[in-house]
Amino acid sequence: MLDHLPNLRHLRAFSEVAANGSISAAAAQIFLSQSAVTQAIGKLESNLGTALFLRRHNGMFLTDAGELFSTRVNRCISFLRAGLRDAVRIGERKDAAERHTSHPLYTLITNAHLRALLALQNATSYSIAARQIGISQPALYRSAGELEALLNTWLFEKTSVGISLTRAALRLARAARLAIKEVDQGIEELHELEGADSGSIQLGCMPLARTYVVPATITQMAQFKPDVSVGVIEGAYDDLLGRLLHGELDMLIGALRDPAPSPDIQQEQLFITSISVVARSGHPLAGRQKLTLNDLHGYGWVVPRPGTPARGLFDQVVADQDPSVLRGVVECSSQIVIRELLTDSNRLTFISSHQVQHEIQEGILSVLDTQLPLTERPIGLTTRTDWRPTPTQQLFLSMLRELSRPLAAAEAG
Repeated sequence: MLDHLPNLRHLRAFSEVAANGSISAAAAQIFLSQSAVTQAIGKLESNLGTALFLRRHNGMFLTDAGELFSTRVNRCISFLRAGLRDAVRIGERKDAAERHTSHPLYTLITNAHLRALLALQNATSYSIAARQIGISQPALYRSAGELEALLNTWLFEKTSVGISLTRAALRLARAARLAIKEVDQGIEELHELEGADSGSIQLGCMPLARTYVVPATITQMAQFKPDVSVGVIEGAYDDLLGRLLHGELDMLIGALRDPAPSPDIQQEQLFITSISVVARSGHPLAGRQKLTLNDLHGYGWVVPRPGTPARGLFDQVVADQDPSVLRGVVECSSQIVIRELLTDSNRLTFISSHQVQHEIQEGILSVLDTQLPLTERPIGLTTRTDWRPTPTQQLFLSMLRELSRPLAAAEAG
């Protein structure tokens, strides 16, 4: 994740020069010499392949590219400052003394410190972490120790499974990932400004959305921007939510939660879908009209896993009225497994017909005509409240909303 991150000292120098319009004023703010600041700006522009400033006799002025990148760099620094502040606030001090520096913490953190922190978050020992990022174990150990000393806070602890991050370190690691993500997006925006379509979109996708909405949006996006990279990650909601909150995913698409599980996310409804009882074509109940809960009694069920909105509806509408349905129930979120279980037996499932529309069109599965209470769930977008999409990501969102409108209209009708 840090492979393409510019030097943090260069980013801080850029931010201060942008804010002050002067090399000398920026140097005083970040405790560097004017020549060091000048060199930092030059290296950053060289690495990015674009001019960030117009140099004039009366100061330094941001170019269009500089204006774009300045917003992302300031957000990066804001995340780092907040993460460092939180880590010190909630962490346990290594000793009773205060930190032995008057410099702001964010001016002292280096790429090596963040690399050590994030490597140890994904490993159980210093040796494994060092090997994963391609440096020596002593070098990683030294960087980790320096970071703890700067904060005067315990960040790494030995547990029964190896080295683990303390609560303070986890808070800082999340802030670091979000900070790095901002710079990554800033670099993508610079490329877009130059006419390149080399951006990326990372989606967390849940069952209903991956059936129609997401594939259709990706296909349309490819027609407008064929070089954009799209990653689709499937998984349990809690895992996808964690990835979203750490900046690994840009958005989640699927069933919304009520209430929202975190104050750090926002949810946007795209459409509402109804849940149906589905069975194989040729099932004894297929073709019968106005089936009641009593008619469904005695058939096995394949149902969503606990904790999902669809499972909540199933429990409320079916299981609470007839607890016997839970005997021998199969809990499954894999659409392929569900289809095979249904086609090889007389089991029933509780699912949106949108999720199995292809199987219905091909005559493999059938929606039963049931007289169960209204079972609806909202489908939509989940994003971080502090997320700032790139133009490419904004275009993807616009397409997604547009393609969702027919589904919303169909359900309303």
